[in-house]
Amino acid sequence: MQASATPQTTAPLHGRVAIITGSTSGIGLGIARALASAGADIVLNGLGNPEDIERTRSELAQSANVQVAYNAANLLDGGEAAHLVTSTIAQFGKADILVNNAGIQHVSPIEDFPVDKWNAIQALNLSASFHTTRAAFGAMKAAGWGRIINLASVHGLIASPYKSAYVAAKHGVLGLTKTVALEGAQFGITCNAVCPGYVWTPLVEAQIDDTAKARGISREDVINNVLLAAQPTKQFVTVEELGAVAVFLCGDAARSITGVALPVDGGWTGQ
Repeated sequence: MQASATPQTTAPLHGRVAIITGSTSGIGLGIARALASAGADIVLNGLGNPEDIERTRSELAQSANVQVAYNAANLLDGGEAAHLVTSTIAQFGKADILVNNAGIQHVSPIEDFPVDKWNAIQALNLSASFHTTRAAFGAMKAAGWGRIINLASVHGLIASPYKSAYVAAKHGVLGLTKTVALEGAQFGITCNAVCPGYVWTPLVEAQIDDTAKARGISREDVINNVLLAAQPTKQFVTVEELGAVAVFLCGDAARSITGVALPVDGGWTGQ
């Protein structure tokens, strides 16, 4: 009787521990849900109402049948960013996957750009990724395995006016990604950047109505002629798509993919 093939696991990341920054809503939460569905234990991090965060944590743990913790580290502080990682290692014994997603935005002409906004954007969008990666890298090297995913942006590849701090930080994220990829290449560690275009999140949805009111145009005009003007698909990227990309990059099939800036932008950077 012929032996049956080994069944494919439905939880390819079972036993892995994943930290996702900025994961109490939006893109980060979408990635956390995808990694949990793939079997990873999750450490959430981000802002929000404590009761809402606890509800999210509990629902995610129950639905995916994994361990889910929450860490309230303020990533504007480098020490707290590092402690997010070290405390995870203390609690779970390791940190296999690090997704640097947390970020903020401010739009202003360069001559009027508030210095405090510049500093905050650099601290959260760029420096926090350095601090978390620095804290995780040694343990990943010792384990001989690690996956680091940096959520950059289409603005890590191209620029737009009035977004000097954000564009500068996201370009910096790509430089950090490539450097970490080279340093981890012989230790089973990959580091890649995902570069989304406009993603459908509650934050973006709220911006649509605000922009429509400010410009005196319809909601549909804002979507098609403002937000999605540069995305040839004329469709928002979804958090589910980004979650699936993250799961792929954490899997064995992507072990030779490292140092890459992967656009998920509906063709924006293909023009």
